[in-house]
Amino acid sequence: MKDLDYSELEVGFDVPAVPGMDEADIQTPCLILDLDALERNIKKMGDYAKAHGMRHRSHGKMHKSVDVQKLQEELGGAVGVCCQKVSEAEVFVRGGIKDVLVSNQVRDPAKIDRLARLPKMGSIITVCVDDVTNVPDLSAAAQKHGTTINCYVEIDCGAGRCGVTTTSAVVEIAKAIDAAEGLKFTGLQAYQGAMQHMDSYEDRKAKLDAAIAQVTDAIEGLKAEGLEPQFVSGGGTGSYYFESNSGVYNELQCGSYAFMDADYGRIHDAEGNRIDQGEWENALFILTSVMSHAKPQLAIVDAGLKAQSVDSGLPFIYGRDDVKYIKCSDEHGNVEDKDGVLKINEKLRLVPGHCDPTCNVHDYYVGVRGGKVETLWPVSARGKVF
Repeated sequence: MKDLDYSELEVGFDVPAVPGMDEADIQTPCLILDLDALERNIKKMGDYAKAHGMRHRSHGKMHKSVDVQKLQEELGGAVGVCCQKVSEAEVFVRGGIKDVLVSNQVRDPAKIDRLARLPKMGSIITVCVDDVTNVPDLSAAAQKHGTTINCYVEIDCGAGRCGVTTTSAVVEIAKAIDAAEGLKFTGLQAYQGAMQHMDSYEDRKAKLDAAIAQVTDAIEGLKAEGLEPQFVSGGGTGSYYFESNSGVYNELQCGSYAFMDADYGRIHDAEGNRIDQGEWENALFILTSVMSHAKPQLAIVDAGLKAQSVDSGLPFIYGRDDVKYIKCSDEHGNVEDKDGVLKINEKLRLVPGHCDPTCNVHDYYVGVRGGKVETLWPVSARGKVF
């Protein structure tokens, strides 16, 4: 990304903050990143992947930020990025990311054409396929633009969304890709998304055990046809330790570990502890200010529905047990304040219920270290949903 010229930006009009500003002066509501916590999370995942012989392809749909992705590559050794849409992939390629997986299906002719152009910009491009009839369209576009598109066959191993469910279907699609001009069969996409937020470690493990058995069978079927996959990709923040110890997967796709939200934070590790109380740190917050306290036991803050997604539940107030975020409407958040401790303009850090869609409604991340604003990063792919 082109570095921002902070001298041309006006706080409160263009941006919520500029480097050098005190955290107390940041305009709200906005997203802030605790840079120390973020860097520790990224390095921890990178060290884990390396120690277990895994590639880590960080998930860009979570943060939608070229700057965060570059930090994941530089500090955490990420090999590239996962995107969910072609428009997201375009942003990351233009931002200089050299290895991009569209971990989704691309079927619309215009989108396929745009996808096939991307390797011309110097990036390796991979896409998921779950229908043999998608293969000729991808091949025609790649030939038209003189490019190569790598392909993962997607297996539905429990998420109940995209992907085929039988080994015979996996083999059929892989053989079609292998025979198609401009395409290269490079692996399997096998992400079990439905179990990522299950509280119990043992329940998550049981779901992954079933997925691993399914993927193992598919690999054996491919080997019988001389099509052993180079990469077997999957694994999220709630399951990466299962995939990385399976002897089957060799690429992780973790995303939320870097920021950590309330919904992921509540799930349990092998010892029964919340994963945001030891495994990962909260690094992303919605900074919000008290704007009204007309009622003695109720404070109103400026972060409501338009500043966050509550599909996975309400945010919680970080580092406080004396006040509680209890309700929100479009522009307001209701905070229970039984003892009346909050003051007008006092700022609170909210841990969002679900980081991915929350990030998608903001323009910037304000990077904070030691109470000072250190950097300002655009949410580069905000709104790129097509």
